[in-house]
Amino acid sequence: PESRRSMPVHIDPDLAMGPVRLSVANLARSLTYYQQTIGLTLLTQGQGVATLGVGELPLLQLHELPGARLVRRATGLYHFALRLPSRPALAQVIQHFATIGYSLDGAADHIVSEALYMSDPDGHGIEIYHDRPRHHWYDARGRMLLTTDPLDLGAIMRELPDDRGPAWAGLPPGTDMGHVHLQVAHVRAAEQFYLGVMGFERMAELPGASFIGAGGYHHHLGMNTWAGAGVAAPPEHAARLLRYTLQFSSQALLQELLDRLHTAGIAPLEEQDGWLVRDPAHIWVHLQLR
Repeated sequence: PESRRSMPVHIDPDLAMGPVRLSVANLARSLTYYQQTIGLTLLTQGQGVATLGVGELPLLQLHELPGARLVRRATGLYHFALRLPSRPALAQVIQHFATIGYSLDGAADHIVSEALYMSDPDGHGIEIYHDRPRHHWYDARGRMLLTTDPLDLGAIMRELPDDRGPAWAGLPPGTDMGHVHLQVAHVRAAEQFYLGVMGFERMAELPGASFIGAGGYHHHLGMNTWAGAGVAAPPEHAARLLRYTLQFSSQALLQELLDRLHTAGIAPLEEQDGWLVRDPAHIWVHLQLR
């Protein structure tokens, strides 16, 4: 019979992304940006740390590190991605950016989603997007259509009512952390960990990049070497990704993963609200129950 070691592993199909933790050079500057430009709400603040989110859902935790500067050729964050509940919500974000004169870094139609890209005052990458319905994600052969095409801004803006709708009140209820895109040292080494041990599934590939997900989602994590293969982790004093969070739907499924990590010789660190494990690119992953 097939050994247990050779059986495929699967991570929680109902996995969700939790808060992302970043270090920033100036907390007041970042709070102004994330509240006034991005539309997050300040949930808690104290001793150089602030948590922002939508409603009562925490999405982003900022830690002040005076003098911190982004190191681009390093492992860590490529972008974190805030997922909107609808296409009209994306139109409202675009209208808000136009009203305040905010310039985007880019925009794209990925077939699976429509996305806007920007950078915060420290250079941390941000995506704001909405998903198309799942039946749009695949071609006739069942292959996922994850690509990059120009975004049809006119079609999105036609989702707004004729009066352009209510005044901007920030990101709407239902917004969550859709995915996190990482800069890694080596894509295949990252896949050995995230696919072979963690149990994600590869959903799509691009040159120098892999997109992996759980439960059929187009990707919970992106991983690329576009900053250069073999890059090192950023220094402690950099503005950087401190950790990202994976949230599990049951203790049993979380424990299955913890057992696999131990079997692979990886010892997670226990915290009050979950576990920490470091991936091959020295990125900290926070594992917790929803």
